[in-house]
Amino acid sequence: METLLQKIEGYRREIEGYVTNGAEAAEQFRIAYLGTKGLVKSLMGEMKQVPADRKKEFGQILNEFKQFAEAKYNSLKTVAGKTPSLAAAAIDLSLPGDLIPVGSRHPISMMRHRIVSIFQRLGFSVAEGPEIEDDWHNFTALNLPEYHPARDMQDTFYVSTDPAWLLRTHTSNIQIREMEKGVLPLRIVCPGRVYRNETISARSHCFFHQVEGLYIDEDVSFADLKQTLYFFVKEMYGNDVKVRFRPSYFPFTEPSAEMDISCQLCGGKGCNVCKNTGWLEILGCGMVHPNVLTNCNIDPEKYTGFAFGMGVERPALLKYGINDIRLFSENDVRFLRQFSGVV
Repeated sequence: METLLQKIEGYRREIEGYVTNGAEAAEQFRIAYLGTKGLVKSLMGEMKQVPADRKKEFGQILNEFKQFAEAKYNSLKTVAGKTPSLAAAAIDLSLPGDLIPVGSRHPISMMRHRIVSIFQRLGFSVAEGPEIEDDWHNFTALNLPEYHPARDMQDTFYVSTDPAWLLRTHTSNIQIREMEKGVLPLRIVCPGRVYRNETISARSHCFFHQVEGLYIDEDVSFADLKQTLYFFVKEMYGNDVKVRFRPSYFPFTEPSAEMDISCQLCGGKGCNVCKNTGWLEILGCGMVHPNVLTNCNIDPEKYTGFAFGMGVERPALLKYGINDIRLFSENDVRFLRQFSGVV
């Protein structure tokens, strides 16, 4: 018993003189004195050597010693928390901080936002729809007969053929879904990604982006379509741009047209981009075919409308002077970093 008391007194003096230097040393103290294999546990194991009539006395002394060791450990932790580590002490706070890399919007996102924002100023709202679509909304409702070339497997990625599910080939499927809701008048733009089974090259890809527009109301005319697109072109390319409409054919519009603008790279003089014509096609448009209105339960005798659609990649190529469409989807940081701060 006396020997154990002398040991405890010696350990007490040892603890009183213990000096720490950081959190790691404080943890070593805890392991040595308070851990599962530490000194306090070891002393408790010697209780069996204490006479029965003195166990209570020894238990009190041992409990006081344990509390003393715990208080010392808490004190060491407090000091360690206030004492900087060697790594922290080595930091020179007078040095300038590291610059955080600045991200940028993707050029396709910037061009899409610019196109959409122009039409929003004319009262068009933004509508979205699924990229995996059924045959009705992607083809049939748009007056595309079964024999139309756009249905060919060479153009379309089919998810399944019976029933027919596919990756949408245009964002016109959104227009059909919005018309089916029956809320008129309807004035929307439909931005999104589309897919076509084409060979990937500097000028084409198997996926690209479109912005399509639709306006359905009473007494909508081709003149309304032209004035809407004139406004868009002037806002996008400036007041000096020249515009022309050429007759064309689309199953879902009648009459149909393609819209050209004077080449922005050569000023209309002719270059390899415009194939020396001085003109660039930027979109297709036309009056919504009565069959499309009927397919969406809209009375073609009461309502008329116009639609238009354009790619996003081509305007982006022209605006930013990019000569390879594949750069848009390669996620090359060197390429994307060039658009940091670009509006």
